[in-house]
Amino acid sequence: MACVHHSLPYPTFLHAHTATSAARALSGVGRVRIHPLTCPGVEGRSADGPSPLVEYERIVERNVQQSRVDDSDKSNKENAKLRKRYMKEGVAMAQRYLAQTLGLDVSVASVEIVLSIDSVLKTDGCLASCFLDAGCSHIVVRVKGGEVAKALEACDVTRVPRERLILQWKSGERLFPESVQSQMAAIEERVGTLSIQHTTPVASEKLEWEELKTWKQSSKGKDLRCIVQLSFAGDVSIDDLSATVQSISKVFDEDTGAISLVDPTATQLGMSYAACLKTDRADGFYPTIVVTRSNEALGLVYSSKESIIAALECGRGVYWSRSRGGLWRKGDTSGRHQTLHKIDADCDGDALRFMVTQHGEDRKAFCHLDTLSCWGEPNGIRHLEQTLARRLVDAPAGSYTKRLFDDDELLRDKLVEEAQELSEAESRQHVAEELADVLYFAMVKATKAGVSIDDAVVELDKRSKKVTRRKGDSKAFRIEAGKQILGGKKS
Repeated sequence: MACVHHSLPYPTFLHAHTATSAARALSGVGRVRIHPLTCPGVEGRSADGPSPLVEYERIVERNVQQSRVDDSDKSNKENAKLRKRYMKEGVAMAQRYLAQTLGLDVSVASVEIVLSIDSVLKTDGCLASCFLDAGCSHIVVRVKGGEVAKALEACDVTRVPRERLILQWKSGERLFPESVQSQMAAIEERVGTLSIQHTTPVASEKLEWEELKTWKQSSKGKDLRCIVQLSFAGDVSIDDLSATVQSISKVFDEDTGAISLVDPTATQLGMSYAACLKTDRADGFYPTIVVTRSNEALGLVYSSKESIIAALECGRGVYWSRSRGGLWRKGDTSGRHQTLHKIDADCDGDALRFMVTQHGEDRKAFCHLDTLSCWGEPNGIRHLEQTLARRLVDAPAGSYTKRLFDDDELLRDKLVEEAQELSEAESRQHVAEELADVLYFAMVKATKAGVSIDDAVVELDKRSKKVTRRKGDSKAFRIEAGKQILGGKKS
Protein backbone atom coordinates (compact mmCIF):
# COMPACT_ATOMS: atom_id res chain seq x y z
CA MET A 1 0.00 0.00 0.00
CA ALA A 2 1.37 3.40 -0.95
CA CYS A 3 0.78 6.81 0.56
CA VAL A 4 -2.04 8.79 -0.92
CA HIS A 5 -1.94 12.35 -2.14
CA HIS A 6 -2.36 14.16 1.17
CA SER A 7 0.22 12.14 3.14
CA LEU A 8 3.21 12.77 0.88
CA PRO A 9 6.33 13.80 2.86
CA TYR A 10 7.39 17.43 3.12
CA PRO A 11 10.33 19.24 4.79
CA THR A 12 10.47 20.86 8.20
CA PHE A 13 13.23 23.43 8.58
CA LEU A 14 14.23 23.19 12.21
CA HIS A 15 17.90 24.19 12.02
CA ALA A 16 18.66 24.41 8.29
CA HIS A 17 18.42 27.82 6.61
CA THR A 18 15.61 27.87 4.05
CA ALA A 19 17.18 30.52 1.84
CA THR A 20 20.12 28.45 0.64
CA SER A 21 19.74 27.29 -2.94
CA ALA A 22 19.82 23.64 -1.85
CA ALA A 23 17.07 24.13 0.74
CA ARG A 24 14.83 26.49 -1.26
CA ALA A 25 14.12 23.89 -3.93
CA LEU A 26 12.80 21.45 -1.31
CA SER A 27 9.64 23.52 -0.96
CA GLY A 28 8.89 22.23 -4.46
CA VAL A 29 6.90 19.42 -2.86
CA GLY A 30 4.28 22.11 -2.21
CA ARG A 31 4.43 22.17 1.58
CA VAL A 32 6.97 23.27 4.17
CA ARG A 33 7.18 23.94 7.90
CA ILE A 34 9.49 26.56 9.37
CA HIS A 35 10.73 27.18 12.92
CA PRO A 36 11.64 30.90 12.76
CA LEU A 37 13.54 30.93 16.06
CA THR A 38 15.92 28.19 14.95
CA CYS A 39 15.84 27.55 11.19
CA PRO A 40 17.35 30.91 10.11
CA GLY A 41 19.76 30.85 13.07
CA VAL A 42 21.64 34.11 13.47
CA GLU A 43 23.15 34.21 10.00
CA GLY A 44 23.32 37.69 8.54
CA ARG A 45 21.46 38.11 5.28
CA SER A 46 23.80 40.86 4.18
CA ALA A 47 26.41 43.18 5.60
CA ASP A 48 23.92 46.05 5.95
CA GLY A 49 20.74 44.10 6.78
CA PRO A 50 19.40 42.52 9.97
CA SER A 51 19.79 38.82 10.69
CA PRO A 52 16.70 36.68 9.99
CA LEU A 53 16.18 36.24 13.74
CA VAL A 54 16.24 39.99 14.35
CA GLU A 55 13.89 40.50 11.42
CA TYR A 56 11.44 37.98 12.87
CA GLU A 57 11.61 39.61 16.31
CA ARG A 58 10.78 42.98 14.74
CA ILE A 59 7.65 41.44 13.25
CA VAL A 60 6.68 40.20 16.71
CA GLU A 61 7.26 43.65 18.19
CA ARG A 62 5.12 45.35 15.55
CA ASN A 63 2.30 42.97 16.43
CA VAL A 64 2.77 43.74 20.12
CA GLN A 65 2.31 47.42 19.24
CA GLN A 66 -0.85 46.59 17.29
CA SER A 67 -2.30 44.58 20.18
CA ARG A 68 -1.80 47.48 22.63
CA VAL A 69 -3.94 49.90 20.63
CA ASP A 70 -7.47 49.84 22.02
CA ASP A 71 -9.96 50.11 19.15
CA SER A 72 -13.00 48.92 21.09
CA ASP A 73 -14.40 52.46 21.03
CA LYS A 74 -15.59 52.71 17.43
CA SER A 75 -15.90 56.48 17.71
CA ASN A 76 -12.14 56.78 18.30
CA LYS A 77 -11.04 57.04 14.69
CA GLU A 78 -7.41 57.77 15.53
CA ASN A 79 -6.96 54.51 17.41
CA ALA A 80 -8.63 52.59 14.61
CA LYS A 81 -6.26 54.15 12.08
CA LEU A 82 -3.21 53.48 14.25
CA ARG A 83 -4.12 49.82 14.79
CA LYS A 84 -4.75 49.40 11.06
CA ARG A 85 -1.39 51.01 10.29
CA TYR A 86 0.46 48.64 12.62
CA MET A 87 -1.42 45.70 11.11
CA LYS A 88 -0.49 46.62 7.53
CA GLU A 89 3.13 47.27 8.51
CA GLY A 90 3.34 43.91 10.28
CA VAL A 91 1.90 42.02 7.29
CA ALA A 92 4.28 43.80 4.89
CA MET A 93 7.24 42.91 7.13
CA ALA A 94 6.08 39.28 7.31
CA GLN A 95 5.68 39.11 3.53
CA ARG A 96 9.24 40.35 3.01
CA TYR A 97 10.52 37.93 5.64
CA LEU A 98 8.84 34.91 4.02
CA ALA A 99 9.62 35.80 0.40
CA GLN A 100 13.00 37.53 0.55
CA THR A 101 14.67 36.28 3.71
CA LEU A 102 13.38 32.69 3.72
CA GLY A 103 12.97 32.43 -0.05
CA LEU A 104 9.49 30.88 0.12
CA ASP A 105 6.77 31.28 -2.52
CA VAL A 106 3.63 31.30 -0.37
CA SER A 107 1.41 31.48 -3.45
CA VAL A 108 2.35 27.88 -4.28
CA ALA A 109 3.74 26.23 -1.15
CA SER A 110 1.61 25.72 1.94
CA VAL A 111 3.81 27.29 4.60
CA GLU A 112 3.28 26.25 8.22
CA ILE A 113 5.00 28.57 10.70
CA VAL A 114 5.74 27.47 14.27
CA LEU A 115 4.97 30.13 16.89
CA SER A 116 5.78 29.96 20.57
CA ILE A 117 2.93 30.21 23.07
CA ASP A 118 4.42 33.35 24.62
CA SER A 119 4.68 35.19 21.29
CA VAL A 120 1.02 34.44 20.51
CA LEU A 121 -0.18 35.53 23.95
CA LYS A 122 1.85 38.73 24.20
CA THR A 123 0.56 39.86 20.80
CA ASP A 124 -3.03 38.94 21.74
CA GLY A 125 -3.15 36.65 18.70
CA CYS A 126 -2.21 39.40 16.24
CA LEU A 127 0.97 37.53 15.27
CA ALA A 128 -1.04 34.54 14.04
CA SER A 129 -3.31 36.67 11.85
CA CYS A 130 -0.28 38.59 10.60
CA PHE A 131 1.45 35.51 9.21
CA LEU A 132 -1.76 34.08 7.76
CA ASP A 133 -2.46 37.40 6.03
CA ALA A 134 1.13 37.32 4.74
CA GLY A 135 0.46 34.00 3.03
CA CYS A 136 1.11 31.20 5.53
CA SER A 137 -1.35 28.34 5.35
CA HIS A 138 -1.23 27.28 9.01
CA ILE A 139 -0.14 28.46 12.43
CA VAL A 140 1.62 25.82 14.51
CA VAL A 141 1.31 26.42 18.25
CA ARG A 142 4.06 24.56 20.05
CA VAL A 143 3.45 22.97 23.44
CA LYS A 144 6.43 23.42 25.73
CA GLY A 145 7.05 21.51 28.95
CA GLY A 146 3.68 19.79 28.88
CA GLU A 147 1.77 23.07 29.19
CA VAL A 148 -1.16 21.95 27.05
CA ALA A 149 -3.69 24.19 28.81
CA LYS A 150 -1.55 27.26 28.09
CA ALA A 151 -1.18 26.19 24.47
CA LEU A 152 -4.96 25.91 24.15
CA GLU A 153 -5.28 29.39 25.62
CA ALA A 154 -2.96 30.61 22.87
CA CYS A 155 -5.13 28.84 20.27
CA ASP A 156 -8.19 30.67 21.62
CA VAL A 157 -6.39 34.02 21.51
CA THR A 158 -5.54 33.67 17.80
CA ARG A 159 -9.25 33.86 16.85
CA VAL A 160 -8.50 32.15 13.53
CA PRO A 161 -10.44 29.25 12.00
CA ARG A 162 -9.84 25.87 13.61
CA GLU A 163 -8.67 24.34 10.33
CA ARG A 164 -5.79 26.85 10.15
CA LEU A 165 -4.37 25.80 13.56
CA ILE A 166 -1.92 22.97 14.31
CA LEU A 167 -1.00 21.94 17.85
CA GLN A 168 2.50 20.48 18.12
CA TRP A 169 4.19 18.65 20.97
CA LYS A 170 7.35 16.65 21.43
CA SER A 171 6.89 12.95 22.03
CA GLY A 172 8.55 11.12 24.87
CA GLU A 173 8.06 7.48 25.65
CA ARG A 174 4.69 7.76 23.96
CA LEU A 175 3.54 9.60 20.85
CA PHE A 176 0.51 10.87 22.76
CA PRO A 177 1.67 11.68 26.31
CA GLU A 178 -0.78 11.78 29.21
CA SER A 179 -0.76 15.60 29.23
CA VAL A 180 -2.16 15.50 25.68
CA GLN A 181 -4.54 12.59 26.11
CA SER A 182 -6.17 14.16 29.16
CA GLN A 183 -6.95 17.31 27.15
CA MET A 184 -7.86 15.64 23.86
CA ALA A 185 -11.52 16.71 23.87
CA ALA A 186 -10.51 20.36 24.34
CA ILE A 187 -7.79 20.02 21.70
CA GLU A 188 -10.21 18.62 19.12
CA GLU A 189 -12.51 21.61 19.61
CA ARG A 190 -9.77 24.14 18.94
CA VAL A 191 -7.45 22.76 16.25
CA GLY A 192 -7.83 20.86 13.03
CA THR A 193 -4.43 19.16 13.03
CA LEU A 194 -2.21 17.48 15.61
CA SER A 195 1.56 17.39 15.11
CA ILE A 196 4.02 15.10 16.87
CA GLN A 197 7.68 16.06 16.90
CA HIS A 198 9.24 12.63 17.08
CA THR A 199 12.79 11.31 17.05
CA THR A 200 13.07 7.59 16.39
CA PRO A 201 15.66 4.86 16.15
CA VAL A 202 14.83 2.90 13.00
CA ALA A 203 14.78 -0.42 14.85
CA SER A 204 11.60 0.45 16.78
CA GLU A 205 9.64 1.81 13.83
CA LYS A 206 6.93 -0.87 13.77
CA LEU A 207 6.14 -0.72 17.49
CA GLU A 208 5.88 3.06 17.66
CA TRP A 209 3.12 3.42 15.10
CA GLU A 210 0.60 1.26 16.97
CA GLU A 211 -0.36 4.42 18.86
CA LEU A 212 -1.15 6.09 15.55
CA LYS A 213 -3.50 3.26 14.66
CA THR A 214 -5.31 3.69 17.99
CA TRP A 215 -5.58 7.44 17.42
CA LYS A 216 -6.87 6.89 13.88
CA GLN A 217 -9.70 4.69 15.16
CA SER A 218 -10.69 7.12 17.91
CA SER A 219 -10.62 10.17 15.61
CA LYS A 220 -12.97 8.83 12.95
CA GLY A 221 -15.62 11.37 11.98
CA LYS A 222 -13.96 14.21 13.90
CA ASP A 223 -12.38 16.12 10.99
CA LEU A 224 -8.99 15.84 12.66
CA ARG A 225 -5.60 15.22 11.05
CA CYS A 226 -2.21 14.19 12.38
CA ILE A 227 1.32 14.99 11.22
CA VAL A 228 4.40 13.08 12.29
CA GLN A 229 7.41 15.39 12.20
CA LEU A 230 10.17 12.82 11.90
CA SER A 231 13.84 12.91 12.74
CA PHE A 232 16.29 10.13 13.53
CA ALA A 233 18.56 9.61 16.53
CA GLY A 234 21.55 8.88 14.29
CA ASP A 235 22.57 8.36 10.69
CA VAL A 236 19.94 6.57 8.65
CA SER A 237 20.24 4.76 5.36
CA ILE A 238 17.94 5.64 2.48
CA ASP A 239 16.41 2.16 2.63
CA ASP A 240 15.63 2.47 6.34
CA LEU A 241 14.25 5.99 5.84
CA SER A 242 11.97 4.84 3.02
CA ALA A 243 10.78 1.85 5.08
CA THR A 244 9.98 4.09 8.06
CA VAL A 245 8.05 6.54 5.92
CA GLN A 246 6.07 3.71 4.36
CA SER A 247 5.27 2.19 7.75
CA ILE A 248 3.78 5.50 8.93
CA SER A 249 1.95 6.14 5.68
CA LYS A 250 0.14 2.83 5.90
CA VAL A 251 -1.59 4.09 9.04
CA PHE A 252 -3.07 7.14 7.37
CA ASP A 253 -6.06 7.16 5.05
CA GLU A 254 -6.56 9.96 2.55
CA ASP A 255 -6.40 13.37 4.20
CA THR A 256 -6.02 12.03 7.75
CA GLY A 257 -2.28 12.40 8.16
CA ALA A 258 1.09 13.38 6.74
CA ILE A 259 4.80 12.98 7.36
CA SER A 260 7.34 15.76 7.64
CA LEU A 261 11.09 15.15 7.59
CA VAL A 262 13.28 17.42 9.71
CA ASP A 263 16.05 19.19 7.77
CA PRO A 264 16.18 16.61 4.94
CA THR A 265 18.52 16.53 1.98
CA ALA A 266 17.09 16.44 -1.53
CA THR A 267 17.96 12.75 -1.73
CA GLN A 268 16.20 11.95 1.56
CA LEU A 269 13.10 13.92 0.64
CA GLY A 270 13.00 12.66 -2.95
CA MET A 271 13.38 9.00 -2.00
CA SER A 272 10.78 9.35 0.78
CA TYR A 273 8.45 11.00 -1.71
CA ALA A 274 8.98 8.20 -4.22
CA ALA A 275 8.37 5.63 -1.48
CA CYS A 276 4.84 7.01 -1.23
CA LEU A 277 4.13 6.58 -4.94
CA LYS A 278 3.17 3.50 -6.90
CA THR A 279 3.46 2.49 -10.53
CA ASP A 280 2.30 -0.46 -12.60
CA ARG A 281 4.88 0.21 -15.32
CA ALA A 282 7.55 -2.44 -15.85
CA ASP A 283 10.23 0.28 -16.05
CA GLY A 284 9.14 1.78 -12.72
CA PHE A 285 8.63 5.29 -14.12
CA TYR A 286 5.82 7.66 -13.14
CA PRO A 287 3.68 9.39 -15.80
CA THR A 288 4.09 13.15 -15.21
CA ILE A 289 1.87 15.97 -16.42
CA VAL A 290 3.68 19.31 -16.72
CA VAL A 291 1.42 22.33 -16.14
CA THR A 292 1.56 26.12 -15.86
CA ARG A 293 0.82 28.14 -12.73
CA SER A 294 -2.77 28.30 -14.00
CA ASN A 295 -2.84 24.47 -14.22
CA GLU A 296 -2.81 24.38 -18.04
CA ALA A 297 -1.26 21.20 -19.40
CA LEU A 298 2.02 21.65 -21.28
CA GLY A 299 2.91 18.04 -21.94
CA LEU A 300 3.26 14.46 -20.75
CA VAL A 301 6.67 13.24 -19.61
CA TYR A 302 8.03 10.59 -17.24
CA SER A 303 9.76 10.80 -13.88
CA SER A 304 12.01 8.41 -12.01
CA LYS A 305 13.29 8.43 -8.44
CA GLU A 306 16.53 9.90 -9.75
CA SER A 307 14.78 12.68 -11.68
CA ILE A 308 12.59 13.62 -8.69
CA ILE A 309 15.71 14.04 -6.58
CA ALA A 310 17.42 16.06 -9.33
CA ALA A 311 14.41 18.37 -9.61
CA LEU A 312 14.41 18.96 -5.84
CA GLU A 313 18.14 19.66 -5.94
CA CYS A 314 17.98 22.44 -8.52
CA GLY A 315 14.39 23.72 -8.46
CA ARG A 316 13.92 23.13 -12.19
CA GLY A 317 11.91 20.84 -14.40
CA VAL A 318 13.97 17.65 -14.57
CA TYR A 319 12.48 14.45 -15.99
CA TRP A 320 13.55 11.03 -17.26
CA SER A 321 14.24 10.60 -20.96
CA ARG A 322 13.24 7.09 -22.00
CA SER A 323 14.87 7.48 -25.42
CA ARG A 324 18.23 8.58 -23.99
CA GLY A 325 17.99 6.49 -20.85
CA GLY A 326 18.98 9.32 -18.52
CA LEU A 327 18.03 12.60 -16.91
CA TRP A 328 16.36 15.22 -19.08
CA ARG A 329 17.08 18.65 -17.66
CA LYS A 330 14.59 20.71 -19.61
CA GLY A 331 16.32 23.65 -21.26
CA ASP A 332 19.94 22.52 -21.07
CA THR A 333 20.01 22.19 -24.86
CA SER A 334 17.20 24.48 -26.02
CA GLY A 335 17.63 27.21 -23.41
CA ARG A 336 13.93 26.92 -22.63
CA HIS A 337 14.27 25.84 -19.03
CA GLN A 338 11.56 25.69 -16.39
CA THR A 339 11.30 27.04 -12.87
CA LEU A 340 9.78 24.32 -10.70
CA HIS A 341 7.09 25.54 -8.32
CA LYS A 342 5.44 22.38 -7.10
CA ILE A 343 5.39 18.61 -7.42
CA ASP A 344 2.31 16.68 -6.36
CA ALA A 345 0.66 13.35 -6.99
CA ASP A 346 -2.82 12.44 -8.14
CA CYS A 347 -5.47 10.84 -5.93
CA ASP A 348 -4.19 7.31 -6.62
CA GLY A 349 -0.54 8.15 -6.11
CA ASP A 350 0.49 6.73 -9.50
CA ALA A 351 0.95 9.93 -11.53
CA LEU A 352 2.79 13.19 -10.87
CA ARG A 353 2.14 16.81 -11.73
CA PHE A 354 4.95 19.33 -12.12
CA MET A 355 3.80 22.96 -11.86
CA VAL A 356 6.32 25.16 -13.64
CA THR A 357 6.97 28.50 -15.27
CA GLN A 358 8.18 27.92 -18.82
CA HIS A 359 11.02 30.19 -19.95
CA GLY A 360 12.71 30.90 -23.26
CA GLU A 361 14.51 33.93 -24.63
CA ASP A 362 13.11 33.55 -28.11
CA ARG A 363 9.82 31.83 -27.30
CA LYS A 364 8.26 30.26 -24.20
CA ALA A 365 7.74 26.84 -25.71
CA PHE A 366 7.61 23.49 -23.97
CA CYS A 367 7.08 21.47 -27.15
CA HIS A 368 9.82 20.74 -29.69
CA LEU A 369 7.42 22.11 -32.32
CA ASP A 370 7.86 25.59 -30.83
CA THR A 371 4.45 25.79 -29.17
CA LEU A 372 3.77 26.42 -25.51
CA SER A 373 2.16 23.02 -25.09
CA CYS A 374 2.33 19.69 -26.90
CA TRP A 375 -1.32 20.18 -27.87
CA GLY A 376 -0.59 23.16 -30.09
CA GLU A 377 -1.24 26.83 -29.54
CA PRO A 378 -3.49 27.83 -26.63
CA ASN A 379 -6.80 29.60 -26.94
CA GLY A 380 -8.69 32.05 -24.76
CA ILE A 381 -6.80 34.32 -22.40
CA ARG A 382 -3.46 32.55 -22.86
CA HIS A 383 -3.73 33.03 -26.64
CA LEU A 384 -4.53 36.69 -26.08
CA GLU A 385 -1.50 37.03 -23.81
CA GLN A 386 0.81 35.57 -26.48
CA THR A 387 -0.68 37.77 -29.21
CA LEU A 388 -0.26 40.91 -27.11
CA ALA A 389 3.35 39.99 -26.31
CA ARG A 390 4.07 39.78 -30.06
CA ARG A 391 2.27 43.06 -30.72
CA LEU A 392 4.38 44.79 -28.10
CA VAL A 393 7.55 43.83 -29.98
CA ASP A 394 6.40 43.93 -33.59
CA ALA A 395 2.91 45.30 -34.27
CA PRO A 396 1.62 45.53 -37.84
CA ALA A 397 0.82 48.93 -39.31
CA GLY A 398 -2.46 50.36 -38.06
CA SER A 399 -2.62 48.04 -35.04
CA TYR A 400 -5.14 49.27 -32.47
CA THR A 401 -3.25 47.35 -29.78
CA LYS A 402 -0.07 49.24 -30.70
CA ARG A 403 -1.99 52.50 -30.34
CA LEU A 404 -3.07 51.48 -26.84
CA PHE A 405 0.51 50.60 -25.93
CA ASP A 406 1.66 54.05 -27.03
CA ASP A 407 -1.17 56.14 -25.55
CA ASP A 408 -1.43 55.87 -21.75
CA GLU A 409 -4.42 58.17 -21.54
CA LEU A 410 -6.40 56.28 -24.18
CA LEU A 411 -5.72 52.97 -22.43
CA ARG A 412 -6.80 54.40 -19.09
CA ASP A 413 -9.99 55.83 -20.57
CA LYS A 414 -10.90 52.54 -22.26
CA LEU A 415 -10.35 50.57 -19.08
CA VAL A 416 -12.72 52.86 -17.17
CA GLU A 417 -15.24 52.94 -20.03
CA GLU A 418 -15.39 49.15 -20.46
CA ALA A 419 -15.56 48.53 -16.72
CA GLN A 420 -18.52 50.91 -16.52
CA GLU A 421 -20.27 49.12 -19.38
CA LEU A 422 -19.68 45.77 -17.66
CA SER A 423 -21.17 47.10 -14.44
CA GLU A 424 -24.38 48.03 -16.27
CA ALA A 425 -24.71 44.90 -18.43
CA GLU A 426 -27.70 42.73 -17.51
CA SER A 427 -28.22 39.81 -19.85
CA ARG A 428 -25.91 36.81 -19.75
CA GLN A 429 -24.66 37.46 -23.28
CA HIS A 430 -24.09 41.15 -22.67
CA VAL A 431 -22.12 40.46 -19.49
CA ALA A 432 -19.94 37.95 -21.37
CA GLU A 433 -19.28 40.47 -24.16
CA GLU A 434 -18.37 43.29 -21.81
CA LEU A 435 -16.22 40.98 -19.70
CA ALA A 436 -14.27 40.03 -22.84
CA ASP A 437 -13.70 43.74 -23.54
CA VAL A 438 -12.46 44.37 -20.00
CA LEU A 439 -10.13 41.37 -20.19
CA TYR A 440 -8.66 42.60 -23.46
CA PHE A 441 -7.89 46.10 -22.20
CA ALA A 442 -6.69 44.77 -18.82
CA MET A 443 -4.32 42.39 -20.60
CA VAL A 444 -2.96 45.25 -22.72
CA LYS A 445 -2.21 47.13 -19.51
CA ALA A 446 -0.62 44.03 -17.97
CA THR A 447 1.49 43.20 -21.03
CA LYS A 448 2.81 46.73 -21.23
CA ALA A 449 3.84 46.51 -17.56
CA GLY A 450 5.46 43.09 -18.02
CA VAL A 451 2.78 41.34 -15.95
CA SER A 452 1.62 37.85 -16.97
CA ILE A 453 -1.51 35.83 -16.26
CA ASP A 454 0.57 33.72 -13.89
CA ASP A 455 1.55 36.87 -11.97
CA ALA A 456 -2.14 37.58 -11.40
CA VAL A 457 -2.71 33.96 -10.35
CA VAL A 458 0.04 34.39 -7.74
CA GLU A 459 -1.79 37.37 -6.22
CA LEU A 460 -5.13 35.56 -6.18
CA ASP A 461 -3.60 32.53 -4.48
CA LYS A 462 -1.95 34.74 -1.85
CA ARG A 463 -5.19 36.54 -1.07
CA SER A 464 -7.08 33.28 -0.62
CA LYS A 465 -4.98 32.60 2.50
CA LYS A 466 -5.85 35.83 4.31
CA VAL A 467 -8.00 35.79 7.44
CA THR A 468 -8.34 39.56 7.87
CA ARG A 469 -10.93 40.96 5.50
CA ARG A 470 -11.54 44.57 4.53
CA LYS A 471 -15.02 46.04 4.55
CA GLY A 472 -14.78 46.50 0.79
CA ASP A 473 -16.74 49.73 0.56
CA SER A 474 -16.44 51.79 -2.62
CA LYS A 475 -13.96 54.67 -2.62
CA ALA A 476 -15.62 58.01 -3.27
CA PHE A 477 -12.52 59.62 -4.80
CA ARG A 478 -12.15 56.72 -7.28
CA ILE A 479 -15.81 56.99 -8.27
CA GLU A 480 -15.41 60.71 -8.84
CA ALA A 481 -12.27 60.22 -10.93
CA GLY A 482 -14.15 57.68 -13.06
CA LYS A 483 -17.01 60.11 -13.57
CA GLN A 484 -14.60 62.76 -14.80
CA ILE A 485 -13.09 60.36 -17.33
CA LEU A 486 -16.49 59.16 -18.54
CA GLY A 487 -17.69 62.75 -18.68
CA GLY A 488 -14.85 63.71 -20.99
CA LYS A 489 -13.03 65.79 -18.38
CA LYS A 490 -9.26 65.60 -18.08
CA SER A 491 -8.10 64.64 -14.59
